[in-house]
Amino acid sequence: MINVKINIKGRVQGVGFRFNTRKIAKTLNINGFVKNIEDESVYIEAEGIENNIAKFIKWCNIRPIRAQVNKVDYKISQIKNYKKFIIKY
Repeated sequence: MINVKINIKGRVQGVGFRFNTRKIAKTLNINGFVKNIEDESVYIEAEGIENNIAKFIKWCNIRPIRAQVNKVDYKISQIKNYKKFIIKY
């Protein structure tokens, strides 16, 4: 089990990115959260098995069709034992 902090830059707000992120996270059994940031990026904290996290990060680069991802940064962090994946407002 690993935890990653992900920051996604580009046209990622107002295009359904958070809702699609929650959907793929649930499919991959990933817990954590996604939220919009004031600088127009999207921030995600995700926990799951390493293979599923790798798939999740790859998906973040592919993105929902209406989004335009310019950059995905991530780093491994400390486990927080999230129980589900939510959208924070």
